[in-house]
Amino acid sequence: MILESVDVVTDISKEDFQKNYFKMHKPLLIKNFASRWDAFDQWNFDFIREKAGEQEVPLYDNKPADANKSTDAPVTKMKMKDYIDTIKNNPSDLRIFFYIITDRLPELLKNFTYPDLGMKFFKRLPTLFFGGSEAHVLMHYDVDLGDFLHIHFEGKKRILLFDQKQSAFLYKVPLSVHTIYDVDYENPDYEKFPALKHAKGFEIFMEHGDALFIPGAFWHFNRYLEPGFSMSLRALPNKPNVFASMLYHVFIMRYTDKLMRKIFKAKWVDYKQKWAYKKSSKALARHS
Repeated sequence: MILESVDVVTDISKEDFQKNYFKMHKPLLIKNFASRWDAFDQWNFDFIREKAGEQEVPLYDNKPADANKSTDAPVTKMKMKDYIDTIKNNPSDLRIFFYIITDRLPELLKNFTYPDLGMKFFKRLPTLFFGGSEAHVLMHYDVDLGDFLHIHFEGKKRILLFDQKQSAFLYKVPLSVHTIYDVDYENPDYEKFPALKHAKGFEIFMEHGDALFIPGAFWHFNRYLEPGFSMSLRALPNKPNVFASMLYHVFIMRYTDKLMRKIFKAKWVDYKQKWAYKKSSKALARHS
């Protein structure tokens, strides 16, 4: 992989952000972004454990979803306080996916103001994502194709970003928003996946309070280097062509894939993995 750093700022005006990053579809890291919030001292494990400790939460691990089960099926469930204690005290790949703050922990949003960056945030769905020190999220792009601001808390986190032009080099799985399961983005095997060597992207390291602008449809791989959690603030597509593509992704592609997975189970998953490898091999041959 050919990885570059993203631009890094400590502050930025709405005008500069819109002109140089949002409209250009270009990632940006804003250091210490959340430290300006009035209630910044509440954005930590202790506050969440105190306020939501008795809630039962579904947990996921690093393994790909079982082909014989729903892709949304968790590997286990646990009380929030026990989960936080587990990841703080032990190496763990357990993570929480899509925890909706407005439904489950509205107190966290008190004294919180959406950033004035010219993005029309979907305020119904500010979401949290948690992970232990061994957790990662498979390379994927979001099915709704929305731009979003990703704000990280507690431990350090590593993120890789790629635009859609790199899809073939990343071994994109057809009718899906993820890549081949076997690709290890921390220790890439270029003999097994030679096209990956030509993928051009960005490498970002995030710390407590940092915010990362991730343009819509960007591929992202998240690796928790230490126990932590992040909040995503989403902006739905507002361009007609992107909105139409989002409708296709959500209502046609996703449900076609779910139906085929339900009917053929592991055979469908294996078929798509082989299909992805062939497509990337052809892209590599054209590139060479």
